[in-house]
Amino acid sequence: MKHLDPPADAIAAVTHCNPYPWYATLRNGPALVRDERLRVWVASRADIVREVLANDALRVRPPAEPVPGAIAGTPAGEVFGRLVRMNDGAPHTAHKPVLQRALAELDLRAAHAAARQIAGSMAVDSLSDACFAMPVRGVAHLLGFANDELPRVSDWMRDFVACLSPLSNAARLDAASEAAAALMARFEELAASRPARHGTLLAAVQAQAPADRSPALLANLVGLLSQTCEATAGLLGNSLVALAREPGLRRRIDSRWELLPALVDEVGRHDPSIQNTRRFVAQPTAVAGIELAPGDAVLLVLGAANRDPSLNPAPATFELMRAGRQTLGFGHGTHACPGQALAGTVAAAGLEAMLSQGLDTDALLERGWDYRPSVNARIPTFH
Repeated sequence: MKHLDPPADAIAAVTHCNPYPWYATLRNGPALVRDERLRVWVASRADIVREVLANDALRVRPPAEPVPGAIAGTPAGEVFGRLVRMNDGAPHTAHKPVLQRALAELDLRAAHAAARQIAGSMAVDSLSDACFAMPVRGVAHLLGFANDELPRVSDWMRDFVACLSPLSNAARLDAASEAAAALMARFEELAASRPARHGTLLAAVQAQAPADRSPALLANLVGLLSQTCEATAGLLGNSLVALAREPGLRRRIDSRWELLPALVDEVGRHDPSIQNTRRFVAQPTAVAGIELAPGDAVLLVLGAANRDPSLNPAPATFELMRAGRQTLGFGHGTHACPGQALAGTVAAAGLEAMLSQGLDTDALLERGWDYRPSVNARIPTFH
């Protein structure tokens, strides 16, 4: 059987069948641990993760490499370089408030209904593909794409997110650039058509920045879809894993669709789709009393921090109606993800569609699953 041994390190833990006992051991050790093989400092406690995320001396990208070298100078690299989540300072603050306000004003009940309708009408080749396609198509619909465009947008996005992974080969990076160019062109067309469809997220964004048609803003709409692609695919897939694995959970949830948002929220804490993120030291600083120098990197193990007893009591227990639930999986501080509520809403809508169509979660447990190769995203591939 795979993965009986503990993971070798915090990167291998992402796709391990059960990294959480190893995370507990890591968390119970020093506040900041040096991994020479990965060439990073590793933070796994909730308080240290928060300390790093609030430290202005650390950046989301290495100061000397704002865009990964493999995609620099390509259409994918141009989109990447404009994303607020990949920038600090002025490039970060220029467009994030627009996205924050637009997302805050979104009618989540209407978004759930629209995403549920899209999910219920889809035909996909496999459950694993559905976990990717449903969220992207749901958010693309909210952004104003016509229903007949949604499969193509979903395919483009699957290609584009390859540029975000260091595991991608040259062919996948080429496809990512083709997809980036196609997405930017289509968003330019959508933004040029006035008015945007009432109630769409695009209309909300345009209301916040009526004169802004800049490539930077359009790139961040692409970025919103890219976050949906992997983070929400993992949230949806790991929710299915929870229903298959947690005793009695499916019986409790059956036909009580109002409980699905709580289920998704607890999955986001208990088995998050984004297991880690990195920060890079731009100027001398200290974390947990340890001096860090420019060029140092810190790996923040969010999957471990979410199960820190100081953050959530009885953290290893899956509690559907957990009181005071806290999670760091969507970030903290300046780079906290403004799309957390939308991600949960779309994942819950996809889950409702799958369960309404009679998905057998007991059969999922019998067949099993693995996890897609990734350095940070925990996304199941069902057998």
